[in-house]
Amino acid sequence: MGQSDTPNDRSDDNTGFLRRSLQRMNRLVSRMVESEHMLWGIGLASFLEAILIPIPLEAILIPLMQARRKQLFLISTVVLFACILAALLGYGIGYYFLEAAGDQIISMISSQGEFEEVQSKMQSEGFWFVFSVGVAPIPFQIAMLAAGATKYTLGGFLLASALSRGIRYYGLAVLVYYAGNRAEKIFKEHKKTVSLALLAIVSGIWILSLGGCSK
Repeated sequence: MGQSDTPNDRSDDNTGFLRRSLQRMNRLVSRMVESEHMLWGIGLASFLEAILIPIPLEAILIPLMQARRKQLFLISTVVLFACILAALLGYGIGYYFLEAAGDQIISMISSQGEFEEVQSKMQSEGFWFVFSVGVAPIPFQIAMLAAGATKYTLGGFLLASALSRGIRYYGLAVLVYYAGNRAEKIFKEHKKTVSLALLAIVSGIWILSLGGCSK
């Protein structure tokens, strides 16, 4: 009989996978920095991160911005534009195809129960739900599909997506502009704190807006 893997074996496998992934990411960044097609490459990475693959985009963006500081805000603009294109595609999939192929699509990003919960939040919170998901460094696909599936207004969805992802990407550019080579270290140390603070601000604005509407 073969021996089953021990927890230490699985831990070693995970550590090796993470190390190899980090090495591949570093090679990708190095090639992108030196490439004349850098903007196309980072735009494609942003599109894929938003619509399909959970790429840790900050791990690519921050070193790239540090190496191309004269193009900080151009890089942010390209990344945001590609993300909005992906958001439009994701919305369209949710709007037109979720009923026909819902189980297959949803299984790629979440469970049916989680998606139903997201749909409920989308219906009750709309703009602010999309905004909160867009600000946080978490997969955006589920918000796209839910917005389309609930027939939420396209204009409101794109506005929330652009504002929230704009804060994320231009915020990184500002961080690199002022912190320089310390930006990556600062981001890693304060990533969770900043995300929670932004979510708290969004929640506060949403609550205040509800109070204003009820008057």
